Amino acid sequence: MFKDIEEVLRYIKDKKIAMLDLKTADLLGRWRHMVYKSGHDDEKIFTDGTGTSLTSYPGFKTMECGDMIIKPDPSTGFLDPFAEEPTLCFICDIYNNDGSPFELDPRYVARKAEEYLAKTQLGGFSFWGPEIEFYLFDEVRYGTDIQGAQYWVNSSESYWNTGKEGSRGYNLPYTKGSQADLPRDQFSNLRTRIVQYLEGVGVPIKYHHHESGSPGQMEIETYFTPLLQSGDNVFKLKYIIKNAAVKFGKTATFMPMPLFSESTNGMHYHQYITDGKKSLFYDPKGYGGLNKNGLAYIGGILSHVQAVIALTNGSTSSYRRLGGYRAAPNYIFYSVANRTAAIRIPAYAINEKEARVEFRMPDATGNPYLSLVAMLMAGLDGIEKSIDPSKEGFGPFEENFNVQDVVDKYKLPRAPDTFQEALIALEKDHDFLTKDNVFPEELIKAWIKTKETLEISSLQKRPHPYEYDLYYDL
Repeated sequence: MFKDIEEVLRYIKDKKIAMLDLKTADLLGRWRHMVYKSGHDDEKIFTDGTGTSLTSYPGFKTMECGDMIIKPDPSTGFLDPFAEEPTLCFICDIYNNDGSPFELDPRYVARKAEEYLAKTQLGGFSFWGPEIEFYLFDEVRYGTDIQGAQYWVNSSESYWNTGKEGSRGYNLPYTKGSQADLPRDQFSNLRTRIVQYLEGVGVPIKYHHHESGSPGQMEIETYFTPLLQSGDNVFKLKYIIKNAAVKFGKTATFMPMPLFSESTNGMHYHQYITDGKKSLFYDPKGYGGLNKNGLAYIGGILSHVQAVIALTNGSTSSYRRLGGYRAAPNYIFYSVANRTAAIRIPAYAINEKEARVEFRMPDATGNPYLSLVAMLMAGLDGIEKSIDPSKEGFGPFEENFNVQDVVDKYKLPRAPDTFQEALIALEKDHDFLTKDNVFPEELIKAWIKTKETLEISSLQKRPHPYEYDLYYDL
């Protein structure tokens, strides 16, 4: 939104901005924020930064992180469409007190990845186009305590409300919501409003539509942007979608599997490397229109896929989705136009400008910056080592791997069954991430420890309601 600090300061004065909202990314992929009254230390906040503490951030709980500095990036500024007073938001970078970048700041890791790519033999910069899926519910209830555990959701669109009072008869059938039209698609106008909000905060949007999940599953796809900006955009997407949902009486979730036996939420990442004019993956004579670099990039991701998934699929819910469940890709192979592949080469994008690959396994529970870096570094490792995905046994396969006979025929490697398996893979296989210290070893350890202690272990210690079905009378 802004080229420099001077432009920011003029805007604050001219538009009578009341508040400056400074947002930082924590390790797990949530925004934290501090709000400053404008008109006092505006210039100093941008030139020198402002003090903060990271002791409450999961993974950063050390005394050394008690006093840190955050500095807003002027280029990330946007007006908050949900604030009651004129509020200008900025995404911040985190610094140590001596002015050096904080090594564990996920946004700094993204910056280093872009610098690393520029130094490689391939050069150029990476372009990313995420497709984000989410559910809109009318109501959600959940909780766990000693006495019991529950979750409950409701959606006016769902088939389970067809027989209830007030139903208008346009409820969507089970798993049949993909690209449904009005009036069955009850959320088209809300998605359009969300897109307008997103465009207003600088996120370029390609399209939106209803996804296959009948109780309010949605998809929004962005246009391509460079890696760091794409990470910023995913944070903005989630912020806008959640707040717009609340504003219009709904609630949004990006959980990979919020509903049993319904469609699941993923976040497919379209990606390629470009010199600014053409895709550096393109060869009209190559498989899927890809040259040896494009294919080696695929080979790199698939060779390291178990470790990559530990970062791109950052929740226990992720591994309920990855199981050949409701079209989520589970088997490690690539193909043109095959939506059951871990990596699909879009047939409609076979041209010089945008020849690309789509990694279909990720979801929105990973930290966006770390997810992007993990995919890029794995792909670059494939290019450096000239990994041929076909020679490694990753395809291409054109068949539908949602069919059990096909699965039995090829016996391909598959995604990890649990988050714990993925984290073990990351612990063993992360040298491709730490090249040139792009991804600090300490950050990998912090991610693994935080996920194991705060999420996996905590979940394993609790009884599950379905265990009552299985064992209560045993």
